[in-house]
Amino acid sequence: DCPGKEGTGGRKRNLTLLRNKLYMGQRRRTEPVVESTAAAAGDHGNLRRSQSDRTEYSQKLQEKMAPQAMSSTPATPPQEDEEEEEEVRRRMMARRVKIIAELTQTEKDYISDLDLCIKEVIQPLRNKQIARFDVDGLFSNIELVHQLSAKLLSSLEEATTDVEPPMQIIGEVFLQIKGPLEDTYKIYCYHHDDAHTMLEYYEKDEELKQHLRECVQSLK
Repeated sequence: DCPGKEGTGGRKRNLTLLRNKLYMGQRRRTEPVVESTAAAAGDHGNLRRSQSDRTEYSQKLQEKMAPQAMSSTPATPPQEDEEEEEEVRRRMMARRVKIIAELTQTEKDYISDLDLCIKEVIQPLRNKQIARFDVDGLFSNIELVHQLSAKLLSSLEEATTDVEPPMQIIGEVFLQIKGPLEDTYKIYCYHHDDAHTMLEYYEKDEELKQHLRECVQSLK
């Protein structure tokens, strides 16, 4: 009942209440820090597991691909490489020799056909001296074509006969005869359509057609 005593009790209650408030405030400030720290630790742990997973996957991938890489590119001894390269060169040289021989044989066959045409068709028709038959107009400069082809064949044979395959150079032959070939066949091709029209006209004339038939029979 004493004012002094009542004042002292009130101050104690106030101190107790203040102490409780301070404790609760301190707790509220501390709990987020603890939770944040724990969360950060958890994220860090997840990050470390993610990196670990990637590292493990990378290692497994390398192990899986390593045998395939080794099998796809097997180590070949140098001697086997040299033997394989030599075999490739040998096959290429054999193919080149075959192509050159085919070019030469084709030119021989072509010249043989021209020989028959000149001997069995052109010359007999000229000898008959048929007034309505233009032999030169029909066959154009085919005799000049024959001469040029004979020259080409001779040059090819000279470049390949008794010459080792690696030393057979036929490109130079075609370069040297390029100009004459162009000039000669330019004339032949220019008159080709006129000669075809002329032949169709001659085949409608029975007398002239008979002369052509005799020439064809001689060729056969």
